[in-house]
Amino acid sequence: MLEDRFLKRLSKKARKGLRGWPIATIAFYGPNLSQATKVAVGIVPSENAAVEELRDWKVERGDVRADPGIAREILEFIEEHQARSVVMTDGIIGCPHQQGIDYEGEWCPVCEFWHGRDRFTGQRVQ
Repeated sequence: MLEDRFLKRLSKKARKGLRGWPIATIAFYGPNLSQATKVAVGIVPSENAAVEELRDWKVERGDVRADPGIAREILEFIEEHQARSVVMTDGIIGCPHQQGIDYEGEWCPVCEFWHGRDRFTGQRVQ
């Protein structure tokens, strides 16, 4: 999926590991484990600090990970905040909707796939 030069650059930055602060965190969210419809990027300025800046991008169709325009905007966001390190999730870590903002209750009514699943592993919880 990471074919475009911006996407490759983003992936390469994440593979470099910890190179100092600030750190950009990149997390993908979607209605299931194979389609990411949202990406959130946070900037953590220093160790033990909370996220200082947060931005997200969404797509209505397709996969946000395959959108070179969004990858370019993410790179610009990271460079604008002078992040020295990038941490990126390997996969999708949950529903793209936010509890308390997009829905009330324990489970998102739109993303049936995630009902009863661990958001980090995608496995059913007992």
